[in-house]
Amino acid sequence: MRVAAGDSYAAHIAEASQRFGIPQEWIVAVKRAESNDDARAVSSAGALGLMQILPKTWAELRARYGLGSDPFDPRDNIIAGTAYLREMLDRYGTVPAMLAAYNAGPARYEEYLATGRSLPVETRAYVALLAPALGSAVPFDEPRTALWQPTDWREAPLFVARAGDRPPAAGRSPTGLPPLVPVQTNSVAGSQATPIFLTRRAGEGPQ
Repeated sequence: MRVAAGDSYAAHIAEASQRFGIPQEWIVAVKRAESNDDARAVSSAGALGLMQILPKTWAELRARYGLGSDPFDPRDNIIAGTAYLREMLDRYGTVPAMLAAYNAGPARYEEYLATGRSLPVETRAYVALLAPALGSAVPFDEPRTALWQPTDWREAPLFVARAGDRPPAAGRSPTGLPPLVPVQTNSVAGSQATPIFLTRRAGEGPQ
């Protein structure tokens, strides 16, 4: 999947990809799955815009990355969503884990890792649909015969597997993408102090 030159969001996607080292194809796939390209989309849970970001997460991301005040602004929403994808990828190390944490939230995904409590059906279906589109196999806990192709990601009863424990090679993230260099910034009120990823090491561009 390539970003079409005529796509009204192509420039924003290219900017986000360059800034955070997330392939453009990934951004497009997540955007389409989340909102079907509706910049004014609001989910039943209150998630906002093209990348369907919850208000609390939006507030943290906009402060962290210097974004505007409107969560429905296409550029800022795409930048925020891509930044969040990158944070989840760097934290958990695999595409399925990134997608599961993006959809369910990192706290719920970490509960799954710690206790084995099944992820929500919606999250498992989301991973089952998107991971292949992002070039990743879908780990799951059920027999291969249980794998079926849903018409809607909300229908697929599949499980995402836990992220592996193998450490990455020096200078690489667990996915093979170059890691981002943490930079110091003011922490968001009420959030945990975690590294904020903004820039790459010199000489390393996005994949």
